[in-house]
Amino acid sequence: MKKMNYARILVAIIGLLGMGVAAHAEVRGEIKVTLPFDFVAGGKTLPAGTYTVSSLSLNKYGGLLLFNYDARASVFVRATEVHNAASDKPEVSFERAGEQHFLSTIQTVDDVYNIPVPSSALMAAERAATKGMLQGSSGSN
Repeated sequence: MKKMNYARILVAIIGLLGMGVAAHAEVRGEIKVTLPFDFVAGGKTLPAGTYTVSSLSLNKYGGLLLFNYDARASVFVRATEVHNAASDKPEVSFERAGEQHFLSTIQTVDDVYNIPVPSSALMAAERAATKGMLQGSSGSN
């Protein structure tokens, strides 16, 4: 008799866990974006291509994973600010310094995630671009 009760409890727990996984999959809100240029996110330069963006937890501040299956490239980013999306059109935004693009915003159907871009990285990219322009112009005389 006790074995039967344990079996029922076990089946009920497995059922609840299965529903939790299904509910989590619905909430994740994965989006796909195709980027025609290399970009910097989370301190890492990633190649152009199609990326899947997915939430790693139910907590909005839990972080996002960007993954490019073809290039086998991925990065984990954390938002400093999250707010409700004004539209249901997923998109990403970048800050540009010189020739580099820095991921700054990810909008999913539900939320907008503001990704910090270190000002030191922006200044370094600007200096590199300026240095490259100066070296290129001095050699053309």
